[in-house]
Amino acid sequence: MSKTLFAAAAASLLLVGAASAQTAPAPAPAPAQDHAHAEHHAHPTIDSPIEALVNDPATKAVLEKHLPGMDKHPAYGQFKGMTLRQVAPYSQGAITDEKIAAIDADLKALPEA
Repeated sequence: MSKTLFAAAAASLLLVGAASAQTAPAPAPAPAQDHAHAEHHAHPTIDSPIEALVNDPATKAVLEKHLPGMDKHPAYGQFKGMTLRQVAPYSQGAITDEKIAAIDADLKALPEA
């Protein structure tokens, strides 16, 4: 991935500050699971913070397919708490609605962990 891919995001996030990530709604509580399925857990979704997607090996593979090297970007620490939809306006066209839809489809196709 080009070093400038998220340059606008980094600049914008520096101007906006950490308040952007703090104003994101809290994630919904996980649904209750019955004990027979307690060993299974759901993967992060398209609405999860980028960091959660990167920290799950299966979802990281999906990100790498569509947005290679995102977690290596110099501004990763600034946008990792945001969702892909939140970062998209600052990505200089690298994260489009179509790309988000493709990532979402691939995430939904993953088997349960």
